[in-house]
Formats: sequence, structure tokens, C-alpha cells
Amino acid sequence: MAVEVVAPMPGTIAEILVEVGDAVNADDELIILEAMKMENPILAPSSGKVAEIKVAEKDKVDTNQVLVVLE
Repeated sequence: MAVEVVAPMPGTIAEILVEVGDAVNADDELIILEAMKMENPILAPSSGKVAEIKVAEKDKVDTNQVLVVLE
């Protein structure tokens, strides 16, 4: 079952820390989201494998926009 990781707030993708195919554990950092001049780590909600990355570095994202899909 796929798990979508979404942006908790609007911001800019500062860094993508994973690649498609990477195995991740719950609470691993996936993406750094820059918002309100702060860097906010986006964490994996559960263990799984990165199936899809839907953003690129420097992309502007909105609240609840899907960033990464885990399977």
C-alpha cells in the first residue's frame, strides 16, 4: 500500500535526501523544506521504499502537496 508524504506547509524544496528505490525507516529525513526562513525536515511516516519523488530541488510547494510516495 502506497503512503503519500505531503508538505505540512508552503515552502521551497531545499534538498532531497533520498532517491527512488531507497529503503527508509520511520522518522528518516526525506526532504528539507525551507519555509519562513527555516529548514524543516520532512520525515518518513513509516518504513518502506521510495517509489516516487514528485518534486525537485528549488520547487515551490503548497500545503498538502504530495512530495514523496513510499511503498
